[in-house]
Amino acid sequence: MCKLWATDLACEIMDQCVQLHGGYGYMLEYPIAKLYLDVRIDPIHGGTNEIMKEIIGRSMGF
Repeated sequence: MCKLWATDLACEIMDQCVQLHGGYGYMLEYPIAKLYLDVRIDPIHGGTNEIMKEIIGRSMGF
């Protein structure tokens, strides 16, 4: 549950940061673009968030 929450929150925050930086958020010369790439892969590591939702649902008896 923590992984799901943390990765969703990190993606949401990084999306806002890229919006704030505008075009610089997509240029790999700037740290914000590198951070964005790192955060975008997090929901895939250790199982996708969709799989995590199924596992959480099963553990709760749904």
